[in-house]
Amino acid sequence: MLALRPEDIGAVMSLAPNPTTFAELDRLISKGVPKKALRAIAVRVSLHGEQVNSILYKVVPEGTFKRRRVYLSAEESERTERLARVYATAMHVLESEEDARAFLHAKHPMLEGKSPLEVAFSEIGAQRVERLLWSIFYGLPA
Repeated sequence: MLALRPEDIGAVMSLAPNPTTFAELDRLISKGVPKKALRAIAVRVSLHGEQVNSILYKVVPEGTFKRRRVYLSAEESERTERLARVYATAMHVLESEEDARAFLHAKHPMLEGKSPLEVAFSEIGAQRVERLLWSIFYGLPA
């Protein structure tokens, strides 16, 4: 399976400076990414503006998000990175932000009729979505 570059994942979270190694990305995640990284990926994944907050609050509960000043916790940062990784994979495989967004919101039979976005909020679910995307990329049966 082709791996994404850490720059691809960092870019969809609008991280600055953008990590150039997975070790750098891991350090950032461990110490906590800025709140704005979660907002950036929620905006990219959303089909419309009203959806941004619902995606945001699935990753970090609303009350907790509002209490966070600048940085998310390590656990919240991991969930943010997971969503960013799935989106970056979809963009790589489908070669378009619009197609990636559409894919993430469309119900899929290989995901028991759920959308990839619904499934991707858990680590195992994200792995299922990534496996499905790489199957598409390589033209393999899912």
